[in-house]
Amino acid sequence: MPITEIEIYEALKEQIGDKPARILLEYIETKTEKEFEKKKDILATKQDIAELRADLEVKIEQSRIATNQDIELLRTATKQDIAQLEVKIERVRADLIKWMFIFWAGQIGALIAILALFFK
Repeated sequence: MPITEIEIYEALKEQIGDKPARILLEYIETKTEKEFEKKKDILATKQDIAELRADLEVKIEQSRIATNQDIELLRTATKQDIAQLEVKIERVRADLIKWMFIFWAGQIGALIAILALFFK
């Protein structure tokens, strides 16, 4: 059970007298208030914690939205890169077919020339 200020005053009054007991209690109360005033700025209240929690939730939500936007940008860029690669592959394929045709046409021409020389 907590001791009240009156009980402390009564106990001190019997030991040291009325005026010294009052002075001592006022000193203790003043000192306690000064210490509380010094430390109240660094102590977090429930409201401070609630405000901090709300700020953190907002920042987390903003980060999540930004991350989702970054992922969408990355997906779009990847799709564009894949489309460009497909176009390049098709160009190379077309060039390869063209050069194969030229090679085979040259081979057939050379074979006809050799056979023409051989049968003459």
